[in-house]
Amino acid sequence: MPVVNYEKYCQMLDNAKKNKFAYPAINVVSETSANAVLEALAETKADGIIQVSTGGGEFASGQMVKDMALGAISIAQHIHLVADRYPINVAIHTDHCQPGKVDKFIKPLLAESKKRVDKGMLPLFNSHMFDGSELPLKQNMEIAVELLKQCSELGIILEVEAGVVGGEEDGVSNEGAPKSKLYTTPEDMLYVYESLSKVKGARYMFAATFGNVHGVYKPGNVVLKPTILKDGQVAVVSKYGEAASFDLVFHGGSGSSLSEIRETLEYGVVKMNVDTDTQYAFTRPLVEHMMKNYDGVLKIDGEVGNKKVYDPRSYLKKAELGMKERVIQAVKDLRAEGTTLGV
Repeated sequence: MPVVNYEKYCQMLDNAKKNKFAYPAINVVSETSANAVLEALAETKADGIIQVSTGGGEFASGQMVKDMALGAISIAQHIHLVADRYPINVAIHTDHCQPGKVDKFIKPLLAESKKRVDKGMLPLFNSHMFDGSELPLKQNMEIAVELLKQCSELGIILEVEAGVVGGEEDGVSNEGAPKSKLYTTPEDMLYVYESLSKVKGARYMFAATFGNVHGVYKPGNVVLKPTILKDGQVAVVSKYGEAASFDLVFHGGSGSSLSEIRETLEYGVVKMNVDTDTQYAFTRPLVEHMMKNYDGVLKIDGEVGNKKVYDPRSYLKKAELGMKERVIQAVKDLRAEGTTLGV
């Protein structure tokens, strides 16, 4: 099936919220990792979201070019081409974009989508994330409102964040953030709704924070409080009605317990980001391949090595399979197995 249009994407989010499951949103950095996600979704009969970060885009463009928007465009075009061969729906998303990177990342991607829309095509990306959590909430929302207007005109959904996700991802560290910043308040959630609802007819997702941390930590080092999501939803719905209920996003999902993941689904989480765990799942088979084939991947003592094991395809296929299996686990953890909307 093709990459979804705006209406189908909205149906996906509505379906997840109604039936209390969430879509795995998997970060990719290459064609190989994107293929792993598509294969996992197809095998589990689940729709899903493939996303590219600023660092992932920069990597995909090559070490001499280092153009985060160009690399993201390249990956998105690959997904548009190959998604037609899979019997599931997929949306393409961009992950955390801080204020200082908007002009280098989101705006060029919006411009690319406008070119496509003007030709009667789908936008290149279905949704973008603006992460203004480093700013005071008022300034965060002022920028978000302007981006939401631009996205809405192109049939694109915007994701925003209030509060700070701890840890480090993509070279951005929040490890020293005050603990109070790790938990979004009901007042913050009301302000987000009141700000973004001014853009009539626009659709958005909201990454409220409840102690989430990027990366994986030993048990006990991360204190999640999923009830924060419930309290915020209650505050917004009590004041503005059921239609005001947020489509919530769970960041820092890698390493979270199944009970914590499932609890958030009861409070309106429709999308959970998974990156750290899939990075490990991709890399683990590579390590095993190299260790088992040490004298084949290297030319030792004047020997010629073994082309069959140093051919990149031989180990990247294993990496693709390893990542695929971890995405399958994410689908099942999020109760998304067998939920595809079909054509």
